Amino acid sequence: MIGETVTLAMGAGGALSARLIEEVFLPAYGNEALNRLEDAAEIETGGGRTAFTTDAYTVKPLFFPGGDIGRLAVCGTANDLAAAGARPAAVSAAFVIEEGFPIADLVAIARSMRDAAAEAGARIVAGDTKVVRRGEADGLFIATAGVGRILPGMAVSCRRARPGDAILVSGPVGAHGVAVLNAREALGFIPDPRSDVAPVFDIVERLAPLGGKVHAMRDPTRGGVAAALGEIARASGATVLIREARVPVAADVRACCEILGLDPFTVACEGRLVAVVAGEAADDALARMRAAAGGREAALIGRVEEAPDGGEAPPVRVETVVGGRRFLAVLDGDPVPRIC
Repeated sequence: MIGETVTLAMGAGGALSARLIEEVFLPAYGNEALNRLEDAAEIETGGGRTAFTTDAYTVKPLFFPGGDIGRLAVCGTANDLAAAGARPAAVSAAFVIEEGFPIADLVAIARSMRDAAAEAGARIVAGDTKVVRRGEADGLFIATAGVGRILPGMAVSCRRARPGDAILVSGPVGAHGVAVLNAREALGFIPDPRSDVAPVFDIVERLAPLGGKVHAMRDPTRGGVAAALGEIARASGATVLIREARVPVAADVRACCEILGLDPFTVACEGRLVAVVAGEAADDALARMRAAAGGREAALIGRVEEAPDGGEAPPVRVETVVGGRRFLAVLDGDPVPRIC
């Protein structure tokens, strides 16, 4: 078993999170929809194909350059729906508030959520509030759920990735985790790194006309691009090769990561999309991504390859800038905890 007690790393989206899900939750109530472990579950309704997702947010600090816990909660929920090929429609939000929390901060967070929902094209239609005693909630926690209609022709799943597919990312990676860490620890990086937290549906909508040529999508949150690509590789039974020089990383994020000893590929994003498309559609998909406001710095970063016969290969490999290759590991936990 995974252990006798829950650890912080088990909630960080890495290998230990996966083991917690596989050893505790799937045996308890796994089913056909849940066992796919996609960003959102596809459920059949009278009106057609619907995506449904849920999440919880515990970021520290609650306000950071580029966003706050409210914007993060709405964008994170909407982006899980978008990564399932769905147009976000409705979000619920439940608040666990610590006694003594400033009303002015709560008002600012609520307004931020309103604005983020408008950006995502969704509405916040239900909610709940609970207040706990001082010291029991670290300020504020937010839990959400969201639903959306899956776009016609879209049928994405990590299991659909195939050798020969191209891998794209919608923009520079690692900004969110670095921004939160800099704000939390008052590291004093100048200029302040800013979170990339934003909705990604505009990019998905641009890709939708490609229909079945879009095989898989992920928003690389906890664990970053490394975790997203690892999930795609494991689900499809293939391996992934990315070229380090092609993965966009902003100069300030790269500098911060070098100073702190972090790999930007393992640091969380909150406004990025990883897409796996049929190889022959790669150029078209890249152009469509770049035509979206949130995808102007999109890049083609690698490909899906056949797993070798007779043995296991690392699920994700990186071709370095000097021509070597290294294994891109999915970490046990997140190098920057409490980022979402």
